Amino acid sequence: MLTALEEVDTKGSFKRVDSAWRSSIEEGGRFSPASGRYHLYIALACPWADGVLAALFMKGLEDCIGYSVTHPTWQRSRPERTEDQHLGWAFRKVGDPPLANALGYGGFECDDALVPDLVNGAQFVRDLYEKAGDTAGKYSTPVLWDKEEGTIVNNESMEILRMLNSKFNKWAKNPDLDLFPASLATEADAANAWVYPSINNGVYRCGFAKSQEAYDIAVKELSEALARAETVLSKQRYVCGDTFTFMDLRLFMTLVRFDAVYVVYFKTNVGTIEHDYPNLLEYCRDVYQMPGVAKAINMRHIKMHYFTSHPDLNKFGIIPRGRDVDFSAPHKRQKLTK
Repeated sequence: MLTALEEVDTKGSFKRVDSAWRSSIEEGGRFSPASGRYHLYIALACPWADGVLAALFMKGLEDCIGYSVTHPTWQRSRPERTEDQHLGWAFRKVGDPPLANALGYGGFECDDALVPDLVNGAQFVRDLYEKAGDTAGKYSTPVLWDKEEGTIVNNESMEILRMLNSKFNKWAKNPDLDLFPASLATEADAANAWVYPSINNGVYRCGFAKSQEAYDIAVKELSEALARAETVLSKQRYVCGDTFTFMDLRLFMTLVRFDAVYVVYFKTNVGTIEHDYPNLLEYCRDVYQMPGVAKAINMRHIKMHYFTSHPDLNKFGIIPRGRDVDFSAPHKRQKLTK
């Protein structure tokens, strides 16, 4: 059983383990497109899962695919087993008693953003994996669940994004939105080659590093990549030019968490988006204000998860006050569109 804190190599570098469930929604295949057949399990704090939820909203697929939302604070998933110390995502409903962290500190309320699992009645995301016969032991979100067979279809965020983008268009309210335009595939792949390892995963490489050497390498690459993104987005509206793509969702989901969490918790204090990267700040406002995106962003869940779920990094579960960046403020990104 793995959590992100345990995904490190012998030099103390964070090494993300690949997702294990990789089936696809395909017409005529085992998992065929259908309305009402599939369900998403989401942690709003997780940038990968949150990007999937944002895509669901942007495509207008809420009536086709349901979703459940976990509590942000990790819990012991098998508290009755002394030898089983796994911490993971738990389901609760609004009004349930507040949760403490794994060491019993704090009281983190069950707010109205929570959506319990009404499909399987699971108490933990781990329950879903075990019901599906998982052997990999990494109980992450997002999870795309098939209600018909009672199993996991996929838990790789990029692949779920692709499926939401094209496999359910007959039920989508916004079927013309294409996050993976074929004409920009080369540009998107090239951008992903530096955005993902150095920024998306880079903040985790900083935060979960267990040696100074590993941290120093990660934070240098992060700083260079942020500077590169600032330059790119000073000249064009989106990562791949004038067209919003999946790469914008990926970059935005890290940047929107940067000042609130990563600067402090992951030691990524090479600057803040609000004060040191004016183009990235404007870019975040631009993306945040796109229809469907803000609905997926819950800064309370984001801060609560990171600061309360890893006792090794923050024993008492103290959530820093920080500054609230106004992502709804006006921006002038439209002028960059050719």
